[in-house]
Formats: sequence, C-alpha cells, structure tokens
Amino acid sequence: MFRHFPVADSPGLVDRATQWAAGPRQAPVARHAATVMCLRESPTGPEVFMLHRVATMAFAPSMHVFPGGGVDPRDDAPDLPWAGPPPAVWATRMSTDEASARRLIAAAVREVFEETGVLLAGPVDGPTALADVSGRGWSTARQDLVDRHTSLAEFLVRQRLALRSDLLSYRAHWTTPEFEPRRYDTRFFACLLPEGQAADGLSSEAQAADWFRPADLLAEAAEGRALILPPTVVCLEQLAEAASAATFLATQPPVHEVLPVLVQSPDGLTLRADLP
Repeated sequence: MFRHFPVADSPGLVDRATQWAAGPRQAPVARHAATVMCLRESPTGPEVFMLHRVATMAFAPSMHVFPGGGVDPRDDAPDLPWAGPPPAVWATRMSTDEASARRLIAAAVREVFEETGVLLAGPVDGPTALADVSGRGWSTARQDLVDRHTSLAEFLVRQRLALRSDLLSYRAHWTTPEFEPRRYDTRFFACLLPEGQAADGLSSEAQAADWFRPADLLAEAAEGRALILPPTVVCLEQLAEAASAATFLATQPPVHEVLPVLVQSPDGLTLRADLP
C-alpha cells in the first residue's frame, strides 16, 4: 500500500530534500538501529513514552521520537546473558541473520535503558523483569553504558541479570530516505513498562519527555504543534487503534523494509512509502 507523507517542516529537512530532488547524489550508507515503543495501560487505552529531541541534534531535531539509537559494535557479545526467544527465532521473524538479530535486540534493550531508565532484564533464573532500577547504583551503571565505559553484556553479567527478549514485540522496519546525510536502517519494537519501573527520559538528546495518548500526539502533529517523522506517525496510528497495550503487543503485524522515496506531487515534494 503506497502512502504519501509531506516533507516535515524541520530545520534543514526541506532544503535537503529540495537539493536532492534537483540532482540526486550517492546516498550515505544507513546505520543499523533499534527503537522501542515503551507502553503502559491507562483507562483510555495505551499510552506511549516519547522523547522530544533537542533542536541541535544532527538527526531528527525537534522531533517527537521513541527512545532508540544505533547498534553498538559490542551489542553482539557472545557472552550476553539472554532469556526468551533466542536470536535464531528473532532472525526468522525479522528476516535477517542470527548475528544481526542478536545485535538489534541488544541495542533495543540497551537504548531504552540508556534513554528512559527502563530495563528489560531480570534475574537469570527468574520469570520477570526487575521491579526497581531507580537507585544510585543503577544510575551509575546506566551512565557507564551511555559513555561506552561498559557494554550491555558486561553490565548484565555484573548484575547477574539476563536480557529478556520475550518482553519485546517486533513492529516495523524503516530506513531513512536517501537524501538525509545521516541514515538509519531501523527496527521498531514495543514493550510494556515492567511493573514497578518508571520511565524518566533523562537523556541529553531530549529537551522533554512524557507519556502520550497516541491520538493526542497525532492531533498535535496535524495542527502543526508537534513534529513527527512518517515511521512514528504510522506506529502511533496503529497504537491508537488498539484497545489496550496488551492487545497491541499480542499481535504480530506483517513487516517489510519501508524506504520512503521523494516524489513530486501537486502539493510539492512528498515522501512515498510502500507500507506492509
């Protein structure tokens, strides 16, 4: 299904798109990345935790985004403690190889902890995620991950924890348009906020962070009061249709790589995306 999105009115984006349309050049290689929709239940339906990125960011400045980021070379450490579906199962679901699946799942767990303080891990022999990761020691460990002083595997081994891949649901696969100087081949996941944990959004990349009803943020975007990239728009629309976070996470939507392409339309430049 083809769908057209307006080129977002964010700093530099329209200019870059216009220049590319006038004379395409060699597209930068897209870096592998993972992002996570962290959800919680509310009386009016699921809510999602969003970061409002600072205006000085090189990629997606001033945008409302899900927590996430690029894969780190150490995310595929062979000694990474793991619980839940193994990388081979994820590789099949994500149409990739086992090593890539391991890196992407690890990146998703690491990034959501770095940017929100939500830790999708639990005791090696335990059935659930940790209920409290709010102490000073956890903050120090989190900062060590952000500063790349330690790897996710080293952190989990030290804490006698295992990554909980069963807490993640695979939702989408988008790659940044070719005209962007910074491009990401991004896998989108979702998780339910573990009971007892809290998301704080204490990230240097965010000027603010909060929980949103998907329909509310989509309405703000439609009124020009919020900036949201097409992948986020589609994910929020799907989430807005769900009766609960649990039902949303229980589904396995069809996924294929979506690469938006610049096209001229009667309304000017738009991004055409072939959605699953």
